[in-house]
Amino acid sequence: MQIVNTHLTSLLGTRVPIVSAAMAGAASTDLAVEVTRGGGFGFVGAAFDAPEKLAADLKAARASFPDLAPTAPTPIGVGFIGWLLDTDEVRGRALLAAALASNVAAIWLAFGVDLRKWVFATRDGAVPPGAPRPLVFVQVTSVEEARVAAEEWGVDVVVAQGNESGGHGGAAAPPTFTLVSEVLAKLGPSGPPVLAAGGLATGAQIASCLTLGAAGVVLGTRYVLTPESVYPAGGKARLLRATGTHTVRTLALDYARGTYGWPVGIDGRGLRTAIVDDIESGVEHAEVQAKFKAGDEGYTVTWSGTGVGLMNEIKPAKQLTEELHADVVKAFQRTQSFFAV
Repeated sequence: MQIVNTHLTSLLGTRVPIVSAAMAGAASTDLAVEVTRGGGFGFVGAAFDAPEKLAADLKAARASFPDLAPTAPTPIGVGFIGWLLDTDEVRGRALLAAALASNVAAIWLAFGVDLRKWVFATRDGAVPPGAPRPLVFVQVTSVEEARVAAEEWGVDVVVAQGNESGGHGGAAAPPTFTLVSEVLAKLGPSGPPVLAAGGLATGAQIASCLTLGAAGVVLGTRYVLTPESVYPAGGKARLLRATGTHTVRTLALDYARGTYGWPVGIDGRGLRTAIVDDIESGVEHAEVQAKFKAGDEGYTVTWSGTGVGLMNEIKPAKQLTEELHADVVKAFQRTQSFFAV
């Protein structure tokens, strides 16, 4: 048995309605390729890459799919953070141009004061002759953001990111199930596919999102715990020891790293450490930053969603994607007992 969702599979050509998040500092091209090989769709997190490195990595990724027709898109996507593109627009446009020239299947945009500019830059940028334009994914944390993305910008896919998600997101975002339900109600059946993101870890949770009406799901923290993820080994070890109650939404982790550019209303979810305790008690940022840079015990930054307690091993991304799909099928099969023949 295979889960088929024509709205998503017709766009991406996936066998499995699972997308790996475009996590900066974790989502490598190897990870994206292996998720796609497993039947899902993988994204590269390119927020901090140099354009030349991104182009080289995407060229290597395309070589992983030797049977592609010359003009067929490489079946992975590239994700960008809007405010970082804005910070150095020349570099930002060079990064986007590198992704477009590499003929990737999708571009993911998130966390920008003016994401509209980058949506249309994606649409207007140069792609290889005869190649299709990439699909545009936009991540949202509210119903109004979803409405604007779908109705005013005409994006291809809306990623509805709930409060449970690891890494950065909306400080006031509703829980994932609530946000996805509200976005689906607002956009209606004629709207673009909506993906559920935030705190998801198991096939049963994915099945529940599909039942809710989502076209698919996005997993972030779960794919950090793969050998293909470039997240530091120490961070992976901390995730394996953690439970959902160890996570907290805060800007303290960004203060420790010295990243102050996030748009108003955006913070991050990660494992609570002495960094959070110090910031909340009024310790000066410079003092906390010094301890973080020195690698002091307890002064680490590990981004994590609330589903981390359901993750207890590192396994290859392709295998993980295939197993999650099998678990989704089992979850739906279990529900058949609820209905009379």
